[in-house]
Amino acid sequence: MKPISIALAFSMTMTAVAGPTAGSTRAIGATTAPITIDLYSDFQCPHCKDLHDQVLPSLIHDYVNTGKVYLVRHYYLLPQFRYSRLAASYAAAAEKIGKYDAVCDALFAKQQLWGQTGKVDEVACAVLSPADAQRVRTLAKDASVATMIDSDTATGVAQNVKATPTLIVMHNGQRTPIDVQVSYPILKRFLDGMLAR
Repeated sequence: MKPISIALAFSMTMTAVAGPTAGSTRAIGATTAPITIDLYSDFQCPHCKDLHDQVLPSLIHDYVNTGKVYLVRHYYLLPQFRYSRLAASYAAAAEKIGKYDAVCDALFAKQQLWGQTGKVDEVACAVLSPADAQRVRTLAKDASVATMIDSDTATGVAQNVKATPTLIVMHNGQRTPIDVQVSYPILKRFLDGMLAR
């Protein structure tokens, strides 16, 4: 979660951050797209839910699906959220069996419920077949899942991510972090300006 009063962005030269392995549903779009966006978010953060619900669908439709943006979604745990790690564990486990998007959408859709009750398993597994739900339950406890989440969070810390959601936009060697709540029209103007350069 973050204050809205933080300055929109600053730029500096930097190479792209390594993302999830090829074929992961957390990394979507063409790797050759002119813009790469690394998104750091926490499933229990209400601002991340807003971005997921109100900005990402249009961003994916208009920019990712058209080859203009390569989007890499990263796990970034915030210590103030009690069930943050558990939710990320279920999403990471679902990612391993190709069900990341379904579980991610369910976790954000019912964030208030599991955020209060801790019933992450109930919410995440409701969108899976019984066989997939069992696989996800097992994988969520696997050490490789914890390593994946910790690696993403550590990468975010190294990138100076301090709040969620944070988008790190990279274009022509320029790195621009956006760590304030941003509406889709504002983000669209920003991306169109970059693409016009």
